Amino acid sequence: MNHRHRIIILLGPTACGKTSFGVALAARIHAAVLSADSRQIYRGLDIGTGKDLAEYAPPGQPFVPYKLIDILPPDAEYSLAEYLRDAAAAVNETEADGRVPLFVGGTALYLHGMVFSYHLAPGAPVPEFRAHLRSLDTAALRRLLLELDPESVVPANEPDNRIRLIRTIELARAANANELPNDLERPFPPSDFLVLGLYRPRSETRARILQRLDERLANGMVEEAERLHAEGMSWEKMEFLGLEYRYLARYLQGQLTMEEMHDQLYAKICQFAKRQDSWFRKFENDGCPIRWLRPDQLDDAERLCRDFLAGRPLPAPDFRLADCKYPVHPEADSGGNGKKVR
Repeated sequence: MNHRHRIIILLGPTACGKTSFGVALAARIHAAVLSADSRQIYRGLDIGTGKDLAEYAPPGQPFVPYKLIDILPPDAEYSLAEYLRDAAAAVNETEADGRVPLFVGGTALYLHGMVFSYHLAPGAPVPEFRAHLRSLDTAALRRLLLELDPESVVPANEPDNRIRLIRTIELARAANANELPNDLERPFPPSDFLVLGLYRPRSETRARILQRLDERLANGMVEEAERLHAEGMSWEKMEFLGLEYRYLARYLQGQLTMEEMHDQLYAKICQFAKRQDSWFRKFENDGCPIRWLRPDQLDDAERLCRDFLAGRPLPAPDFRLADCKYPVHPEADSGGNGKKVR
């Protein structure tokens, strides 16, 4: 019988405090933190991605090992299949070290690909066709993808992710031409998962997004983008990286004022958090329960993890995000009556 990994995932929208919560949880259950962040894989993208490595060595506490951070140069291309292969290798390394694999991050596509063990088409893209796709604007990419695959969810879920749009177009084109191989690759093996979600009210998340953005700008995020460009990162690559780097690139090219960059970036990050919520609802609707926790429920998280790792039965989630019109905790209410806000 093949060994099935027992893997813990901590997910949640951007700025909800996943890293600090995840590091504290990892220290309690002897885990290593495996990043599920599509941009923290790149070296040099530090301030814009919130890559605060000091969080893994809290004062007076033991160092918590981490993986899948700073594994690529900033100009490298990286696919979902490559991440899933690297994640599977990281799980094996973590278990060999006698630690529990704890994935922490908000790149929901990566996490969904692991939980549902995606079958993916291997193989390199056609250089000439990829160059053509890169010459198109983002709206044209969305239109082309929907022409090739009207049922694709990528234009709705990741409308500004050019890398994802381009790769999905390539696969859709190959499928339409019957060029996809019959033996699709499964980069991440079927495993057993405990998925925890870190919950904050949306108004609190938005306030934290704004505070974090202001802090990053005050602490050198613009200068980081200037350095990356001076070291050879193209404006196009910054556009590909999305969010902070996209709007920093537009500011540095004189397309936006500082105020316009700040306000537009804040709005886009808030929209990104809403799209993450949509992905988390998809997890639940696809049959993967998420046990939502507030930031002060570290003891509850530890208890769930220990029960899961020991193979003991787990309680049902307190609530499903997919059943709520607005992401609120069941204890929240509109007037002190204890009823869920729907």
